[in-house]
Amino acid sequence: MPSHLFDSAETRHVDAPHGALAYREVGPATAAPLLLLNRFRGTLDHWDPALLDVLAAHRRVIVFDSAGVGYSGGEPTDTVRGMTEVAVAFLDALGLQKVDLLGWSMGGFVALDLALERPERVRRLVVAGSGPGGVPGNPGPDPRVPEHALREKNDYEDFLFLFYPETETGRSAGLDSLRRIDRRLARSGQDVPAPVREAQMNAIVRWNSGIDSAWSRLDDLAVPALFANGAHDAMEHVYQTYAMAQAVPNSKTVIYGDAGHAFLFQHPEDFGGEVLRFIE
Repeated sequence: MPSHLFDSAETRHVDAPHGALAYREVGPATAAPLLLLNRFRGTLDHWDPALLDVLAAHRRVIVFDSAGVGYSGGEPTDTVRGMTEVAVAFLDALGLQKVDLLGWSMGGFVALDLALERPERVRRLVVAGSGPGGVPGNPGPDPRVPEHALREKNDYEDFLFLFYPETETGRSAGLDSLRRIDRRLARSGQDVPAPVREAQMNAIVRWNSGIDSAWSRLDDLAVPALFANGAHDAMEHVYQTYAMAQAVPNSKTVIYGDAGHAFLFQHPEDFGGEVLRFIE
């Protein structure tokens, strides 16, 4: 496999009220910043470098670990709003007043909340494989998801089930992505420990049950939004993407018919191009 920029990107830390937050960045330092927000159990080492390369060809791409997660210090928060506050503190620590946001999965919850609570900090919003929580009629996740997502240690078969459709092409694309990610992950062994998983699960449950959701606030979304998903997302049902498209007129929606939760890793060049066209 060819090497990617992110394979050797330096891990840096910046001091914030929540602790020393770890981040990496690729792309031109003078380009407009694009901040990526990660999934449940995701760390700096869980991003597919192929996607980041596409984005970094035109933007300063920044990924970070929230408080208590991965390479970052501090204590994890157990609410989406708490994660939003950490993200804002991270932007403050880097001196970034306004960014484009791409949130995947749980990161999409945070991206939506940040865009609603602090619209002056967000220029354009991308919500990938995610939802606003509390959507009426949402079919919900595949009943097999907890068995795979909550294991103490995930293996390739867990990731393939959770992130890719159960087809030959989906499995092949998933294995390619996992091998790219493993260039760093196999060395670091990064994962989040049980207390962090529990905190994140609490935030997810509160969001998806409607307690902390953004569904009733979507009318207030003031920034242009791109909603995207795979048609066979086992975790965050694609119905939510359609519902957001109906609720937010100032939006664009992309759905990949042959993909699942990790459509952005299955189609890194195509989706990366969609993101760049939208935010530029």
